[in-house]
Amino acid sequence: MKSKSLASMAVTLALAVSCGTALAQQKSDPGKREYDANCASCHGIKGKGDGPNKPYLTTSPPDLTVLARNNRGVLPVDRLYQVIEGSREAPGHGSRDMPVWGLDYRMKAAEYYGDVAYDPDVFVRGKILALIDYLNRIQVK
Repeated sequence: MKSKSLASMAVTLALAVSCGTALAQQKSDPGKREYDANCASCHGIKGKGDGPNKPYLTTSPPDLTVLARNNRGVLPVDRLYQVIEGSREAPGHGSRDMPVWGLDYRMKAAEYYGDVAYDPDVFVRGKILALIDYLNRIQVK
C-alpha cells in the first residue's frame, strides 16, 4: 500500500515537473510580441530593415540590429524611447513617417481598461521598455 502511494506521488511529481517545463518553454516575450506586431512590417522580422512595407516607404528603415554598434557599443535607450514614444522624430523619417506608438499604446490601453482605474503612462512605458529590451537582445556583437 505504501509503495503504491509513493509511486503515485512520484508520477504526480513527474507530471508537475513536465508541465512546469512545458510552461517555461512557452514563456511569453512581450518585447518580441510588440516588435512583431508593430515594427516587423517595416524593419523586417529580424530587424534588418527589410520588412514587406519597405518598398512603400519614402526612406529605407534602418537596420535595428546595429544600433549599439553604431553608437560605440551602447544601445541608445533614451533616444529609442523618445522615437518610439513619439516625442522625438526619427532621423530619415522626415515628417514623422514612423507611427507614434506612444499614442497608439494609450488608445489601446483606454480600450482595454475602459472604466477601470489605471495609469496610462505606466502602461505605455511598460510596452516601450519591453520593446527596447527586445531590440537590445537582437543587437549584433
